Amino acid sequence: MALCKIGQRVAHRIIDPDGWAPAKGYANGVLTEDGVLFVGGQIGWTADQRFEEHDFIGQMTQALKNIREVIESAGGTASDITRLTWYIIDKKEYLARQGEIGAAYRSVLGRHFPAMSVVVVSGLIEDDALLEIEATAVIKSAARA
Repeated sequence: MALCKIGQRVAHRIIDPDGWAPAKGYANGVLTEDGVLFVGGQIGWTADQRFEEHDFIGQMTQALKNIREVIESAGGTASDITRLTWYIIDKKEYLARQGEIGAAYRSVLGRHFPAMSVVVVSGLIEDDALLEIEATAVIKSAARA
């Protein structure tokens, strides 16, 4: 167990990939001592919190890369993902681009398909974000460390 700033024992570790701009008011990932990793909602910006892509597929690809990087920073791989929850602002675009979404998904996470939900929302905190994706992973090697 780790110690938090006020000396309490905590059974989890904050995961922030090297080189990422600091998260403000949230954690990119939280890893429990039994290897469950909760990845906070990732959007389509880069490690320095800039949007290089302004279309759905580009942002989706970047968000999935961000999730993969958090998982790898915790010692896991894409195949450790057990759940994804997508928050999208444009249902019609999501449905119209299923083929492109599948190809982009496989290019980042391979042929691993966890439990998944897609929720349509009216907006996201970052105005330029077109989607946000949360993940849960179970990293067995982290539980043994």
